[in-house]
Amino acid sequence: MAGAVSAYQHITIKKSLFSTKAIYTPTQSPVKAIVLEYTPSEGERVARLLDMPLDKMAAEVQQKGKPEAGANGNFRLEACLSDDHQFCALQLLRIADFSYHPLFEPRFYEGKDAEAIAVML
Repeated sequence: MAGAVSAYQHITIKKSLFSTKAIYTPTQSPVKAIVLEYTPSEGERVARLLDMPLDKMAAEVQQKGKPEAGANGNFRLEACLSDDHQFCALQLLRIADFSYHPLFEPRFYEGKDAEAIAVML
């Protein structure tokens, strides 16, 4: 997913001698990586939530709470979120044959859409 995020039109990669930082250029906010793992049941819930329209997803998370991440699991959510919650990229993966396989291509959200996704993370 790092390649997809670094190639995104509103992301700038800044390299220095000892670090590499991703910046969401419209707001100049740093972007941080997040990796969450879920049990099979919680992973299925995450997949359902990500397939919902954002307003319905936010309502369900508010009503039932956000999915519970664990130490390790069958599902892995890789996300990049800007500090100001105006940018989010994510991809859900499922383990099969001893490795994780993406369930969909990386998805990108900006503005209010990114804020809605940030509530789930």
